Amino acid sequence: MVVEEGWWMGSLFEELEAREAAARVRVEELEAAIAELSGKLALARDGLERLRVTRETVAEVLAEITPEAATAVVAGTSPEGESVASAYAGAERQVVGVLTVPNWQPGMTSDVLPSLYRDILEVVADAPGPIRAKQIVPRIGLPAETGKIEGTRSKLKRPVERGWLDEEAPGLFTPARRRAAASPNSP
Repeated sequence: MVVEEGWWMGSLFEELEAREAAARVRVEELEAAIAELSGKLALARDGLERLRVTRETVAEVLAEITPEAATAVVAGTSPEGESVASAYAGAERQVVGVLTVPNWQPGMTSDVLPSLYRDILEVVADAPGPIRAKQIVPRIGLPAETGKIEGTRSKLKRPVERGWLDEEAPGLFTPARRRAAASPNSP
């Protein structure tokens, strides 16, 4: 009987050693995967930082452009009125950030904005008073879903930051006051 118990204990230790070896291999595999993902994360962070710096640089450059030049850039003409061929023609929806909603300057009209922002400004201008994103969404042809309302609320912040709209109280949007008296045809 003693011989059988010793045999059993020997195979138990062999099984534990085999499991430990398998666990060690799995740990090494996971560590290698983590090292690979860490490298990919570092590359992605570098790309993100380059994009952030580029966006800030473009914002600075656009802030220095005169209203006429900014309007011409959006319209695809030179400041002298000559047509300019663009490698980005037809890609207006892919333009991000500052290029989509430029800072409002005297003489600028909503024609420089993408159609969605023009629609939003029109709805805000037509409202009898301050208006909320959930009231704007159905009027611009979107379903009154939480995601669409939140997306529109986010979009409303850009024209506020850039002088096209005012936010009287959190979530209540009106046409920018300083422009209302200056030009009745402005959005």
